[in-house]
Amino acid sequence: MENVYNETTEPQAKAPRRCPFGCTLRHLQGWRLPAKVVQAIFSFVAVLCEEIVDDCITCSGLYFFEFVSCCAFFLSLLILCVYCTDLYESLGEDKVQKL
Repeated sequence: MENVYNETTEPQAKAPRRCPFGCTLRHLQGWRLPAKVVQAIFSFVAVLCEEIVDDCITCSGLYFFEFVSCCAFFLSLLILCVYCTDLYESLGEDKVQKL
């Protein structure tokens, strides 16, 4: 018996599976990568310097400095993780820009 119905479309090739945390430096080229690394180092040093302080008279400024330096450190690590891994392609450029 002859096959009446033939496939009219080709099967789609599956996209190669990639690890979401593969290391790549193509999104932070030139001066951007060293600038982000220096930013992470300086913000970490700021956190360490804040932790060294034992006594303070008015601690509100110190607490604000602690909050800002911790936020800067974690955000700079997040930026490095997104831009230096394949997570950038996984999320998509438009979502990264919104983030």
